Amino acid sequence: MNNLEALIEDGGEISLGREDGYPFVAIATDEDVVAMLVRREGETLTALLRRLDRAVGKYFENGQVIDEVYDL
Repeated sequence: MNNLEALIEDGGEISLGREDGYPFVAIATDEDVVAMLVRREGETLTALLRRLDRAVGKYFENGQVIDEVYDL
């Protein structure tokens, strides 16, 4: 999960918890939101974190923000 490590080392954060009515969301931020992913039915925490890592990688590559909470 190199992208998450890089984000955190550069002062970013990740958080897990409830968000806007969703019972389980993973959020990655730097100064702004980088990614907000909703945990899928049956998805393990490890799988969610891997998806978050890939989403952060897309942000690093081309600035793409993935928001499954507010931009569904």
